[in-house]
Amino acid sequence: MAEISYGGFMGVMAILALVFAIVSPYVEAQASAPAPPPTSDGTSIDQGIAYVLMLVALMLTYLIHPLDASSYTFF
Repeated sequence: MAEISYGGFMGVMAILALVFAIVSPYVEAQASAPAPPPTSDGTSIDQGIAYVLMLVALMLTYLIHPLDASSYTFF
């Protein structure tokens, strides 16, 4: 009967441990979930910017208009 030397046994164990260390993280691997759909598209952002610009224009109109309608002259 052939005997296995201690060095040969440790070599085989080292190779098995290396293979196990490489393969074991992939055992519980799962497929990645698909990316979620975008929460907002560009049109809603554009619409928000348009509303802000309209409010700014309205405020400027009400601030500038009394200066045109008044009878008082600054100069």
